[in-house]
Amino acid sequence: MSTVPGPEPREPKPALVFDDPLDQQSSDDTDSGWGERTDSGGSAADLKRFLDEKPPHHL
Repeated sequence: MSTVPGPEPREPKPALVFDDPLDQQSSDDTDSGWGERTDSGGSAADLKRFLDEKPPHHL
């Protein structure tokens, strides 16, 4: 007869969480997004940016 080693203890699986994922804040809510700029209070740089980014059909 041979001795068979017993099964090794397993780590418990993480519990399933059924919370509403929309109730939690995501990294998208806190990261500064594309194109966001600080409020400069209507400076000349804002006017330059507006004129540079205006589509050609709005000239």
